[in-house]
Amino acid sequence: MSCLSGRSYFFLVLFLASSVMSPAQSSMPAPAPAGSAATTAPPTSASPPLRTIGFMTDFDVKDDAVGICKAVMEGVAPGVKINDITHQVTPFDIEEGARFLAGSAPYFAKNAVFVVVVDPGVGSNRKAIIAESGVGQFFVLPDNGLLTLLTDRDGILAAREITNPKWMIGAGISSTFHGRDIFSPAGAHLARGDNWTEAGPAIDVTKLVRLQVHSAVIDANGLHGKVLGLDGPFGNLVLNIPADTFAKMGYAIGETVPVALDGKEYRFPFVKTFSDVQVGAPLFYIDSRGRLSLGVNQRNFSETYKVMPGAELLIPAKH
Repeated sequence: MSCLSGRSYFFLVLFLASSVMSPAQSSMPAPAPAGSAATTAPPTSASPPLRTIGFMTDFDVKDDAVGICKAVMEGVAPGVKINDITHQVTPFDIEEGARFLAGSAPYFAKNAVFVVVVDPGVGSNRKAIIAESGVGQFFVLPDNGLLTLLTDRDGILAAREITNPKWMIGAGISSTFHGRDIFSPAGAHLARGDNWTEAGPAIDVTKLVRLQVHSAVIDANGLHGKVLGLDGPFGNLVLNIPADTFAKMGYAIGETVPVALDGKEYRFPFVKTFSDVQVGAPLFYIDSRGRLSLGVNQRNFSETYKVMPGAELLIPAKH
């Protein structure tokens, strides 16, 4: 064997060193060992994901009632997501609660659960129920008319009275706080996927309590409507007049609309949005829910014109 030169010997040493280098020293990562996180398949027996709960009451947030109800839900279904719709429904106002419920439900998942407590008849013989809508959502609430508007739009497929103590908070059910003792735990059982037929007996959906719906009417005198409520703190008038019903009167954007409102005669412009009129000026507009509404740009219509929910109005047809 011939002798290696100094330079040849140097490269031979480098070659041998690289051939015995450990995986940790190599620039390429070593394959993950069998059973490690990189190769382990996700478990096949995982629990189904929790359903979101939409929570609405007339409790306000001045005391601990809302927090207690949420704690009960969390205790039954740890980790459940609870979206607050509002807790400032006008106290005892079932009609307003029904309007808020029907207005918010379409923005929730198709399998969402709603816990709704506007319950002036708490502790009486009114039923605590669960109802399934035509889109697959579940509603846990008193049977007092809260479902009326939602029923008219989505339909109710089935309903059950909540009578199973296992779906309630346990012993010591209060006669005045069913939001905590019945509706919250029942809603959480639904959210975690429990079989709702265990909650209690089926009830006839055609016999659920309904509110009297006040629809706008057109006759020879014009369009008769009613003020349903106020738009939050802004004082805009929420009317029971759908945009397509108002369109039948013939008024176009930019025109002035005469109206008899709560016994007084006015003329208000019909525009697209608040900034189309001067600050402090009134306007008719189509609100975000597709209804005709009355407002004042950067002012409170209800306070300015002394008009409250329940007031009636008449809009004559355009001539």
